[in-house]
Amino acid sequence: MGFVRRCFSLLLALLAIAGLNNCASTVNHVAYISMAGANQIAGYQIKSAGQLSALQGSPFSGGSSPQGLLIHPSKQFLYVANEGGGNISLFTIDSSTGALTEASSRTTAGTEPSALAIDSAGKFLFAANIGSNDISVYSIDSASGALTPVAASPFPAGERPIAVSVSSNGFLYVANSNGGNVSAYSISSSNGELTEINGSPYTVGTDPYSIAADPDGRFLYVANLESGSISAFTINSASGALAPVATYPAGTNPISVTVDTSGKYLYVANSGSTNVSAFSIDSSSGALTQISGSPFAAGGTPIFAVVDASDRFLYVGDQSSKIYGFSINSSTGALSGTSGSPYSLSAAPSSMFTMH
Repeated sequence: MGFVRRCFSLLLALLAIAGLNNCASTVNHVAYISMAGANQIAGYQIKSAGQLSALQGSPFSGGSSPQGLLIHPSKQFLYVANEGGGNISLFTIDSSTGALTEASSRTTAGTEPSALAIDSAGKFLFAANIGSNDISVYSIDSASGALTPVAASPFPAGERPIAVSVSSNGFLYVANSNGGNVSAYSISSSNGELTEINGSPYTVGTDPYSIAADPDGRFLYVANLESGSISAFTINSASGALAPVATYPAGTNPISVTVDTSGKYLYVANSGSTNVSAFSIDSSSGALTQISGSPFAAGGTPIFAVVDASDRFLYVGDQSSKIYGFSINSSTGALSGTSGSPYSLSAAPSSMFTMH
């Protein structure tokens, strides 16, 4: 009988420990969505089947007309470009709930900062300022997340720099929408200063609006809004120079391009044709092949497409204050709607970033 009691007591102790571990579990599969018209950031937990469930306290107050946003690699900080305020907000992320707390002051940027990028080490933040035609560069304090402008910042860009991407091998690329080209820069690993790469800027289609590099830093893709096309390039691993692969037709007004973290698939939100084009990526050349069933209906007017950090889901923001969710077939890249999609927001979304 004593043996049974001891076993039962041990079981209760183990259950109690499991319960404590559960209470301390980290909320890490989350998404944050900027809503420019409401000056807010919405936060969601991403459920196992891709459904979005609002975090407690969401939406969170933000700056004036928040646009691009991203999460620091440490998963401790969220940065938001406030286009209307000409500044950048820093939020700390509560590791147990995902709730956001904004730092007491915002960091000054250029005129109308709209898009952000960060290097893979989390040392430097880059902001594309569409109103002042330049790039603001900041060093990041690893403990607090605070931003400090680097020497010589801001750096000149092309005409209306609207999108920015940092490749995993340390080069910065900027889509200049009014210039019809892409500027390329090397990044100093010591101080974050930018040096334009020989041959930059590179000509693309009309009104390049979105840009994405593959996770290995070998290929770069540009969505050309008015040309209805995707420009594909290879990236020279030593110099960062771009070499054209080909130009591929997309839907009407491709406004956003994203690559999954495996580097196998590329997705394009087409704002004019209300759908998503899906392509497989040739691992040796970067060439694109349209996936069977593409384009996939998205509804409304898509304004961005984002692959979830787990590589299982694609989310498409819509002007009608909705997010369309899709499951990604890992074998084919084909899309199918998630349960409960579309998900309603309190205001129209402007951008989205996920953490896993």
